[in-house]
Amino acid sequence: MGKEKEVRDVDIIVSRADKEGNITYGNPIFMKFSGYNKDELLNKPHSILRHPLMPKSIFKVLWDFLQKGKEVKVFVINKSKNGDFYRVYAQIKPVYTSDGSFRSYVSTRRKSNPAAWSIIVPLYKRLKEIEESEGMDAAIGELVKFIKQNGGNSLDDFNSVMEALQTDHISV
Repeated sequence: MGKEKEVRDVDIIVSRADKEGNITYGNPIFMKFSGYNKDELLNKPHSILRHPLMPKSIFKVLWDFLQKGKEVKVFVINKSKNGDFYRVYAQIKPVYTSDGSFRSYVSTRRKSNPAAWSIIVPLYKRLKEIEESEGMDAAIGELVKFIKQNGGNSLDDFNSVMEALQTDHISV
């Protein structure tokens, strides 16, 4: 695993993707952190940045929310082209045209609460282990258990639990 790139308070990483998750736009700071140039990123799946520590179950929840037209708030570890990584708090939402048809997904990523990672890293590790040993449904069940332990009632409360971690409303 490479070294961590520091995301500062002033760093706002923005990208857009099509319905399939292929990158259609990235701002300069996105290019800087990813280590890829525009030609290497455009029309490539966002998963090109997926760090091996990220559980597939988190992305399943993310896509399920987006496909229902809901915004998603989530902690993400992204991998740069050279193997380095950066940790962010992402807000991803679908964007629609004035006639209501789908336009794109927009992801805005910023510095994450460093204290939250003492909860997120063990959670993500546990989810990955469960995915490998028991499958996706079991991992989602573990995520629901985590949400309930942190003030939510169901998977529908995923965003509020993530936001509470980002804003220090869940003690670490």
